[in-house]
Amino acid sequence: MFFFVENIGTIVLWLGIVVAALYIFLSTVRIINQFERGVVLTLGRYTSTRSPGLNILIPWIQTLRRADIRIMVAEIDPQDLITKDNVSVKVTAVVYYRISDPRKALLEVRDYPNAINQLAQITLRSTIGQYPLDKLLANQEELNETISKVIEIRTEEWGVQVDHVEIRSVDLSPSMIRAMAQEAEAERGARARVATASGEKLAAEELAEAARILSTQPAAMTLRTLATLKEIGAEQNTTIVFPISQENLMASASMAAAIKDSQRHS
Repeated sequence: MFFFVENIGTIVLWLGIVVAALYIFLSTVRIINQFERGVVLTLGRYTSTRSPGLNILIPWIQTLRRADIRIMVAEIDPQDLITKDNVSVKVTAVVYYRISDPRKALLEVRDYPNAINQLAQITLRSTIGQYPLDKLLANQEELNETISKVIEIRTEEWGVQVDHVEIRSVDLSPSMIRAMAQEAEAERGARARVATASGEKLAAEELAEAARILSTQPAAMTLRTLATLKEIGAEQNTTIVFPISQENLMASASMAAAIKDSQRHS
């Protein structure tokens, strides 16, 4: 009986040693993924940044904090803003960023995702107010680049690199949409009137040139008069009285003599 109790105590002892060894091993070994970097703190002080793979730590003395270095997305909440020309708009945007320095990202700022989101909102408000509505809608690439550079100046101190910023949507109020539609319609109407006036001017110039040519050729004027009468007479339900002098319908004596002379020689 005493031997059996002694064997049980030995088994329990070895089992405790195995559990303690396993715990120490698990506390010592850390595996860092390829998309991560590890920041090691020794007694609370920064000592090193670990690369992906198997890493050995001193239990209870060293701790490991992980930083994801993949590109992350921060959606900026819709912002009610006023443009330079006093137009109210609602703007939504997206910030793409990644950690460039894990030590700064984990130790210099407490919550870098929230800090970037708040900074992006402030930058968006201050930047949109410097642009009129037309430029805001037409030059979004330039605006995206400007916002990205402003944000990156601040986030560089946090070990975060801004990849780019995209303005996702610019929403206008219904009253502003109606006003813009009326303005566009007025501009199109003005262009149409200018085009009509230009066409009438060109037609008047061509008619003046035609009148000048016809005035030098009485026979051509006669033919044109007859053609006009034929066009008017196409509608047989109307009687038209068209007064015209006989001289305009008859060739002059010199022209008649020239015609007879040409017939005689032929």
